[in-house]
Amino acid sequence: MTEPMAPSTKSSVEQDQFLTILSREEALARFEAALFPRHLAAEELDLAAALGLVTATDIVAAVDVPPFDRSNVDGFAVRSADIATAGEAVSVRLTLNDEVIACGTAPHLPVTRGTATPIATGGPVPRGADAVVMVEHTHPAGDSAIEIRRAASPGQFVSYAGSDIARGEILLRAGTLIGSREIGMLAASGVARVSVVRKPRVAIISTGDELVQPGQPLRPAAIFDTNGAIVTAAVSENGGEASFLGAFPDDAVKLEAVMRQALATSDMLILSGGTSKGEGDVSHRIVSKLGEPGIIAHGVALKPGKPLCLAVCDGKPVVILPGFPTSAMFTFHDMIVPVLRRLAGLPPRNDARVMAKVPVRIASELGRTEFVMVSLVEGDAGLIAYPTGKGSGAITSFAQADGFLKIEALAEQMPAGTDAEVTLFTPHVRVPDLVIVGSHCTGLDLVTAPLARAGLSVRSISVGSLGGLSAARRGECDLAPIHLLDEKTDTYNVPFLVDGLELVPGYRRMQGIVFRAGDIRFEGLGAEDAVRAALNDPSCLMVNRNQGAGTRILIDRLLGEARPDGYWNQPRSHNAVAAAVAQNRADWGMTIAPVARAAGLGFIPFADEHYDFALVTARKQRPAVRAFLDALHSAEVRNALEQAGFRPA
Repeated sequence: MTEPMAPSTKSSVEQDQFLTILSREEALARFEAALFPRHLAAEELDLAAALGLVTATDIVAAVDVPPFDRSNVDGFAVRSADIATAGEAVSVRLTLNDEVIACGTAPHLPVTRGTATPIATGGPVPRGADAVVMVEHTHPAGDSAIEIRRAASPGQFVSYAGSDIARGEILLRAGTLIGSREIGMLAASGVARVSVVRKPRVAIISTGDELVQPGQPLRPAAIFDTNGAIVTAAVSENGGEASFLGAFPDDAVKLEAVMRQALATSDMLILSGGTSKGEGDVSHRIVSKLGEPGIIAHGVALKPGKPLCLAVCDGKPVVILPGFPTSAMFTFHDMIVPVLRRLAGLPPRNDARVMAKVPVRIASELGRTEFVMVSLVEGDAGLIAYPTGKGSGAITSFAQADGFLKIEALAEQMPAGTDAEVTLFTPHVRVPDLVIVGSHCTGLDLVTAPLARAGLSVRSISVGSLGGLSAARRGECDLAPIHLLDEKTDTYNVPFLVDGLELVPGYRRMQGIVFRAGDIRFEGLGAEDAVRAALNDPSCLMVNRNQGAGTRILIDRLLGEARPDGYWNQPRSHNAVAAAVAQNRADWGMTIAPVARAAGLGFIPFADEHYDFALVTARKQRPAVRAFLDALHSAEVRNALEQAGFRPA
């Protein structure tokens, strides 16, 4: 007889699986079907407070606009029959009545046969008059008469009562978005208060043990709460009344209490984080207990944004966005904004779109609709869309991108050269004055600072030196910053130029070995000896740089055939190398002296690197390019570079 098996226990690091991954379209359809149709709450507001909201009912005019017959010009109120025979050859003389009608002045004297009354624009037309003659078409005939040499038709220059808005006419239909023009029309009709769809009250909660609010000290292994601020702002942008309740740790009891309270006092609840079905992610487990029907979708075929959780709890939408900022914002704008705007009675977003060519191949995951953020630049043959994504945790990608393109779920890639539709984040394309594509350096910000002060926009896209040269050859940028060492000639940058490109000397920056101050394995050694010492210590962990970077060439020269532990850890920036060493995730790497100094690390000089610019000759005379070159050679910028630890060429 066999013994019964012990019940299995789930490892603390094991994750539940997403049992049903829905397509974007099906998830959104299920979410909306669970929420609509529904009655939208209304409230009555003062007219000025209704701007940007939607009318809850039809609004009917209670008065005529204008409320009386009024003159459209400065001139004289007349009887058209009196001047029917007037012309250049025959003038008609009219006697002036003893009053002048100004705006806001009610007339007392009628216009009788053979008379006229002076009237200002907007003045009420007096009894008996049926036309107005412009003052320019009359001549004085003594103190109390005028001569007219032009006939007038009945109704000339008169706006009749109700000609703009008639009493009983529907001014605005229910569901109309109130803008400044609608405000003016309502004011003209004497409307002081208006019934509008009440903004849905949306509670926002960030979750995660690692979150710290901006302005508070950042403890080890913690990050600032980005999602709280950006989701709150995005809710307000799309018609919601946002209330950020703060960030809460992954404590199931405390989190459930605050979620229940938020749902009781709000129309909608949005959380970020806690949706990945990991052992520490508790939000989705709580949501399943908050009301019927509960979770509608958990797992959507989106990239970024797969962990999105959509629920409806007793008629109120509950959303758990992914924790990474880029994932959170893409899923919010794509999946949540349509629902939020319907709850606010607002029309769907009318996003502007443009066509642009994608210069590089973009790999994609089959089966998931993928959104890729892009920066737009003006190429020789039209707009170019450069992918700018830095991963779903990168909030700067949103701020630096102009829009995004979509790769359908059934596509494995978007080939280089594809003409793609780009959905803009703003209503208009903002093509920069100067485009720089290539290797990034903190010194570059010092060079472009005078351009920004002069009102010129600069777009800098970091793709590495080799990527920058390719962009320059294709005519997609003005300048490509490069620092490439040709091992055959031991020369920087010049051997890599081709026809159509010319070299602009930039500045020198010292590359070297970076380590934590006090590490006896490196103190007092030169670069070659320091690397040998690191290779002789199996516990000494390096951090490398990405392929295509000029720094990587220098590292490989030092290492030869050696591939020490950490060699395949390949961040894409000098700052990331310094951070890895400073945080004890690595013991050594290669970076530039200014970055090492800023991080408080030990530094062993190795090579005085040339950071230069490949200039597209055909663009040399562009005003922004000339401004860049002037700034690069100015005493102001040279001094700033020297103070930052660079040496101008």
